[in-house]
Amino acid sequence: MATVLSLSGSPSATSRTARLLRHLDARLTAQGHEVIPLDVRTLPATALLGADFSHPAIVRAKALVEQADGVVVGTPVYKAAYSGLLKSLLDLLPQYALTGKTVLPLATGGSVAHVLAIDYALRPVLSSMGASHIVQGWFTLDKDITVEPDGGVRVAAGAAEALEQVVDQFSAALGPHPTVLAAAS
Repeated sequence: MATVLSLSGSPSATSRTARLLRHLDARLTAQGHEVIPLDVRTLPATALLGADFSHPAIVRAKALVEQADGVVVGTPVYKAAYSGLLKSLLDLLPQYALTGKTVLPLATGGSVAHVLAIDYALRPVLSSMGASHIVQGWFTLDKDITVEPDGGVRVAAGAAEALEQVVDQFSAALGPHPTVLAAAS
């Protein structure tokens, strides 16, 4: 199957966003994909903020993006947009780093007022980076994500079903694209 980079743009060590991504990673792994988690907050701040393209951690992050067939991008919504931390990493990636990749944008936030952040803030930047296919994203309310004592998460029933559906659509989209097959013939 495919290699998937699961990218969390949350600056918080106790992030619901990151924990939700790790929960969804398990579903993708069960479907046969190799999932590589990357929490942007673990990258050195000096490298991110100083735009140190040659820093080993940034070089490694670029390599992970390059090697992935698909990328799940998760972010909390702040001020109606994706996190600045996520933006810092995206700015250090090559202009067309997502060329040929299938991308699943996910966001979390405290209010349904932020639902459109995926389509109006995150999707355009992912598209400008050359993503070949951006599947339908999903916004999950913070109140629908409960962190369990073991560090796992429980997602409210309606939100869980919707997330499973978008993850399954992403998983299916990771297969060969008809246009790629036609070009190879």
